Amino acid sequence: MASKVEGIAEEEEEIARLESGVAACNATSQSRHVKGFCASSAVVTTAQKVYTFYSCLFFCVLVLKMRCTSWKVAAELIGTYFVIFAGCGSVAVNKLYGGTVTFPGICVTWGLIVMVMVYTVGHVSGAHFNPAVTLAFAIFRRFSWKEVPLYIIAQLMGSILASCTLALMFDVTKEAYFGTLPVGSNGQSLAIEIVISFLLMFVISGTSTDSRAVGELGGLAVGMTIMLNVFVVGPISGASMNPARSIGPAIVKQEYRGLWVYIVGPVVGIVGGGFVYNLIRFTNKPISELGRSGSFLRTKSKDDST
Repeated sequence: MASKVEGIAEEEEEIARLESGVAACNATSQSRHVKGFCASSAVVTTAQKVYTFYSCLFFCVLVLKMRCTSWKVAAELIGTYFVIFAGCGSVAVNKLYGGTVTFPGICVTWGLIVMVMVYTVGHVSGAHFNPAVTLAFAIFRRFSWKEVPLYIIAQLMGSILASCTLALMFDVTKEAYFGTLPVGSNGQSLAIEIVISFLLMFVISGTSTDSRAVGELGGLAVGMTIMLNVFVVGPISGASMNPARSIGPAIVKQEYRGLWVYIVGPVVGIVGGGFVYNLIRFTNKPISELGRSGSFLRTKSKDDST
């Protein structure tokens, strides 16, 4: 009798051990499943994109609730957003869909979108769309230092927001990265960025800060300069000319290789371009004071009226 009782007790203990083992296995598998789901790179990446998108959107709402300079900042944010959305979008679509846009198409897209946004919001914010341009204007006393931080933040937020939009719309792989990466050495791309940024600011200074220039054609001249620069060196350095253009995609796609090139190069080149143009600006008086109008369009209208 005692042996039977001991046998039953041993069987119950064995059953209890088996049940506890099954429960432990189930708990372990569930925890692994949950952990694996949370650690999934796709889920984490999507969450980061959504978080970044709504953070930028929150900043936009705050800007719109402000007054005075808020409309300038909002115009700068919106303008930068569409510049990056169209320009980088053409790059992403071209890589993802078998080169349908083509390289010349990308060049034209960059030039056209900058030209369009200059004429759209230039009279509101000045249409900088570029932290280096904003900094240069402030250095040469053509822009208030108080507004520089707001402008730069707006430009960066516009770029990040546009990059988030593209990342959410398209399945952007590493091969289809729409940011800027040096094809050769960092030194080569740095030299290229300095030269083309110098040219860009030289044109901006001549068309938008000199009252003797044909100001109405400034947007066209700047857009054509960007298109030309992308044509010449786009395949080598990406022809950024704009820290915001490179920082936004880098943050969204977490690709920071050579990013310093596209921060240092444009700043050095753009400040240098503005400095050199100020050296050759021999007078601040418009040519109209010397017997000739400083605007082609105004001159034409006067001639038509007579």
